[in-house]
Amino acid sequence: MTERTELVEHGQLFIGGEFTDPLGTEVIEVISPHTEQVIGRVPHASEGDVDRAVAAARRAFDEGPWPRMGLDERIAVITRIKDAFAVRHEEFARLISAQNGTPYSSSVMVQALAAMMVWDSAITVARDFPYEERRDGVLGPLLVRREPVGVVAAVVPWNVPQFTAAAKLAPALLAGCTAVLKVSPETPLDAYVLAEIAEEAGLPPGVLSILPADREVSEYLVGHRDVDKVSFTGSVAAGRRVMEVASRNLTRVTLELGGKSAAIILPDADLEAAVAGIVPFAWMINGQACVAQTRILAPNSRYDEMAEAFAAAAGALRVGDPLDPTTELGPLVAQRQQQRSLDYIKLGQEEGAKILTGGNRPAAQERGWYVEPTLFGSVDNSMRIAREEIFGPVICLIPYEDEAEAVRIADDSPYGLSGSVWTADTERGIDVARRVRTGTYSVNTFSLDMLGPFGGYKNSGLGREFGPEGYGEFFEHKMIHLPAGYREA
Repeated sequence: MTERTELVEHGQLFIGGEFTDPLGTEVIEVISPHTEQVIGRVPHASEGDVDRAVAAARRAFDEGPWPRMGLDERIAVITRIKDAFAVRHEEFARLISAQNGTPYSSSVMVQALAAMMVWDSAITVARDFPYEERRDGVLGPLLVRREPVGVVAAVVPWNVPQFTAAAKLAPALLAGCTAVLKVSPETPLDAYVLAEIAEEAGLPPGVLSILPADREVSEYLVGHRDVDKVSFTGSVAAGRRVMEVASRNLTRVTLELGGKSAAIILPDADLEAAVAGIVPFAWMINGQACVAQTRILAPNSRYDEMAEAFAAAAGALRVGDPLDPTTELGPLVAQRQQQRSLDYIKLGQEEGAKILTGGNRPAAQERGWYVEPTLFGSVDNSMRIAREEIFGPVICLIPYEDEAEAVRIADDSPYGLSGSVWTADTERGIDVARRVRTGTYSVNTFSLDMLGPFGGYKNSGLGREFGPEGYGEFFEHKMIHLPAGYREA
């Protein structure tokens, strides 16, 4: 018997650092993907609410203390936010699982503690960042400064709402920027916990606003003339639209978009280790992860053996209530996502791929937006199921002849976000990693380290998050020419 989440209702928005009544009357109803029942209600932010939030952020940046504080003062506030995540991580995990279906067994780490790690890693990066440096120029000495970019619009998705929020807010706030966070209508409830934490941490007025809203309000926010920087995570189609709208004001953008990542298993790999390492990250968040290893590349010489092993592992995944701690695969976030996966399963069969396991709604689940963990075999990389991001529990097992073909197949994609290689020879794996054109890569593991740059090649996005590269996205660069012969006193 699992503990059920009671109805959670909020009547106000967090604007400029305080809870205040919305200007409109529209309400977002949060639907459980497991029960299909309403589990929460929050106000739907309007364009007028966006104007209020951006105006507060503009004043706080132009006139307030936050950008003018010393770095240690800002770090002290952000540290309190990070510490509060540690205290309330189970609350975050349960709320997010109830909203988007992530199994609680993984939600504690993936949805909550990983977000805390992002806040913590950003503090580490901020301490060592080169905010100002001297250079010898061609015509004389130079002073190069990095100054906060200004008002940031941070737009995050429903699959990892706190992780992606932290990826944007932590560096932006540490840099001295102010921010308006726009959260998805599917997962607004955990954002109220973040608002409480921010308020208690002592952020000055205007520094942070949090608005639940749909795509139309998101578009209004990213096109706002008083926004200096947009940081967006979402689909490729939405990212293109964000870039188009932001370009009207020449607003700087960072886009973290989709993926169709390939896990290459070389012939010498330990199959048991590869299966144990790949399966959790192929079906992570029920297949609703941009970095998921959704294409598994297996050598022809061991294809049947690998197909049997991966089908058995996928078929053994325990499907059910996301709040049951024994569940390994929960429901998809919405009925539209369930139908999308089922449509792709049908398409894959029409294309000639063979279902090795799954392929249907689970018979044991009478309600909820569930799809069985599904593995296709006999997949050609030209098939749509191998080229398009499904964002569901549907994985392709693709054969290859030799290492050169494996790298070619991995690269034969409009995406380039993540990937992995599995081999008994680590140096060989590193060589493969160097050759695949993708933003992050793992050898005999799968990892996303917050002290290194994260982002994608090709349609997987623009710019980087995490590490000094991601932190640098929230700064302008200023060059100051100094008189010839100047030496600092």
